[in-house]
Amino acid sequence: MSEEILINVTPQETRVAVVENGVLQEVHIERASHRGLVGNIYKGRVSRFLPGMQAAFVDIGLERTAFLQTAEMKAGGVAALVEGQDLTVQVVKDPIGTKGARLTTQVSLPARYVVYMPTSDHIGISQKIDNEEERLRLRAAVRSAMGDEPGGFILRTMAEQVSEEELKRDICYLRKLWQRVSERMHEPDRHGLIHEDLSLVLRAMRDLVRDNIEKVRIDSREMYIKAQEFALEFVPDVAPRIEYYPGERPIFDLYSVEDEIKRALDRRVALKSGGYLVIDQTEAMTTVDVNTGTYVGHRNLAETIFKTNLEAAHAIARQLRLRNLGGMIIVDFIDMGDPDHKRQVLRALERALARDRVKASIADMSALGLVEITRKRTRESLEHLLCETCPACKGRGVLKTPETVAYEIFREILREARQFGTDEYLVVASQVVVDRLSDDQAQSLARLQEFIGKPIHLQVEPLYNQEEYEVVLT
Repeated sequence: MSEEILINVTPQETRVAVVENGVLQEVHIERASHRGLVGNIYKGRVSRFLPGMQAAFVDIGLERTAFLQTAEMKAGGVAALVEGQDLTVQVVKDPIGTKGARLTTQVSLPARYVVYMPTSDHIGISQKIDNEEERLRLRAAVRSAMGDEPGGFILRTMAEQVSEEELKRDICYLRKLWQRVSERMHEPDRHGLIHEDLSLVLRAMRDLVRDNIEKVRIDSREMYIKAQEFALEFVPDVAPRIEYYPGERPIFDLYSVEDEIKRALDRRVALKSGGYLVIDQTEAMTTVDVNTGTYVGHRNLAETIFKTNLEAAHAIARQLRLRNLGGMIIVDFIDMGDPDHKRQVLRALERALARDRVKASIADMSALGLVEITRKRTRESLEHLLCETCPACKGRGVLKTPETVAYEIFREILREARQFGTDEYLVVASQVVVDRLSDDQAQSLARLQEFIGKPIHLQVEPLYNQEEYEVVLT
């Protein structure tokens, strides 16, 4: 499978696209105005401790106080907290919506192959490395490289088949980095940020470039040079694959990445067969509805449904990665009567999700064809990052019809007529509502004027949306 990473750099934002066989799979975006916080280490101060919630709010110098749970305190060796106490913490989840950043006191520093945990003595290995012999080799290699110095390590998936010398280089780098962080931690008057994680481009070099990545193309010469320097020092096997892209054609126009990003903001996702998905994000969960659409198949209804669901399983896994959807996801597959068809669709979904770098787990399909997926939420979804709530519909996704608004206006006029005395009324509304009042509802408006005994005038306000109006007493 051919994979490339395309990196678009501008002064305002950096975008990283992971492309497999010419198809966009992942998008990572970092804006200069608000970089992600995950991995950053802060010296904070406990502003409020909530025993009932077994949690604390910690001021780390951000707009909103961050949140620390008791389990995360114990993991980092912190026994108890009091308000006003200074504390070294690390961000494990960016602020999302109205929620502040999520913290831990168990600080960890990642490199390409290992993650260093200074306050632990544990050696862990990624579950995706399932060969027992390789797991034993890696554990022994890390113990040898550690020597007698304290600390624990987790071996990442990319550590599989890596030499002891490469692991040792990672460990040495992380210990030097921790020494620098420790010095800042112990400065008596220092509060706020004491260590910032790498920029998006360098994180991509560290985390996204795997053996199957053929090229990394960067359209900024300055960032290309920085990426090369970083790669030569920390991930030398990546350096030969990094290329500067000087083309006049925007780099994200290759493989139609820009178009794919736009489509990833749509509710409806077309399937090649003629079927389609409908994806809806809510605060509590994301729902995915599978539909046959225009696909009628060549055999019978059961076969048509099965083929549509199979295609949908692969499309859903890609959309979760592309849109970075996390938390609870409910997939409503088209009902299948054949138990074997259900098993095959579920296995297809599991295989497709196995290629996702973000951990996801799947529950069995219910009798109604519903499948529950939980995918780790680490950052804002693409929609929340690039979009905002519609000011007209306030996030409902629908607007009241002009007829509904016209009836609301009639009720408002009656309400005003009963409470206040006035000579006449002026209705200020959008063009479409005024048109409805002047045309279809003209008789109703005339009867209302006769009932209240006062004239009603209409005025168009071009800046009003369909639901906005005013009833002015004149």
